Amino acid sequence: MKDSIDAHVDLWAQELPGMDLRVEGIATRLQALAKYLDRRRDAVLAEHGLQWWEFKTLHMLRRGGAPYQATPGQLATQLGLSPAAMTNRIDALERHGYVERHHDRDDRRKVVATLTPSGLELWQQALGDITQVEVDLVGHLSTSDQDSLITLLRSLMLATESAPR
Repeated sequence: MKDSIDAHVDLWAQELPGMDLRVEGIATRLQALAKYLDRRRDAVLAEHGLQWWEFKTLHMLRRGGAPYQATPGQLATQLGLSPAAMTNRIDALERHGYVERHHDRDDRRKVVATLTPSGLELWQQALGDITQVEVDLVGHLSTSDQDSLITLLRSLMLATESAPR
């Protein structure tokens, strides 16, 4: 059975006979799958009234464990943002009631962002729906194929993680 990427690869095989068709097929399929997951994730988040950056910020707060809080600086580092950009994100999430800020009990100079109960509930609902999208996609593979894919993708990840930046 052929997929849409096969037609893409066949076209380039005619245009660029020296191209490594395996590499082109793999890379293009990875890109297409990433785009598919991005589109589905964005659609799920839109159903919850969220954008990706909002979800990701709530996600970082939740990931730290109870009491689901972090300093804006910690969040900025985790998300690869400037402190000013993180402040803007927290401002927006605070206006929606998903996050609240307060001073740290031990160091009043330090501000801490905390996930509110409504922010936590929204994050849980959105995560459940995003997870279902992923389960639906991966569910097309047998357990054995899923294990093989994990092994193969891990090999690629290890190669990229050890590559010079």
